[in-house]
Amino acid sequence: MYHLVFPLKYRKRVITEDVGKTLITICAEISERYEIEFIEIGHESNHVHFLIQSVPKLSISKLVRILKSLTAREMFRLHPEIKLLLWGGNFWTSGFYANTVGLYAGKEVIQQYVQNQGKDKEEYKKIHSGQLKLF
Repeated sequence: MYHLVFPLKYRKRVITEDVGKTLITICAEISERYEIEFIEIGHESNHVHFLIQSVPKLSISKLVRILKSLTAREMFRLHPEIKLLLWGGNFWTSGFYANTVGLYAGKEVIQQYVQNQGKDKEEYKKIHSGQLKLF
């Protein structure tokens, strides 16, 4: 299980409630196509947190590449107004944060961390929470 954080290019504040719903739809399609289970997805206006589980055959770099490329392509297709704000054709920054769920940072701790993002600004919106499924 991984905790991933993807910042938007230029840290632009483009994730609205409508864009967040679109992200859920895209992630559901990714989940069906690949062996990736989204445990929780949350966002602020300029970055997204994912708590995901996947099969061991997918390396973290491949997992990130799949998520970033497919979500960016579909976001630009479904929300062309975003492309005007994010010039250069990139939705995400080239970097990301990744951590595994383990002994000192269990699923509950990371879920609580993701849920507490943006509490100072009342900006965090939980857009998905699902049951942990074993493959």
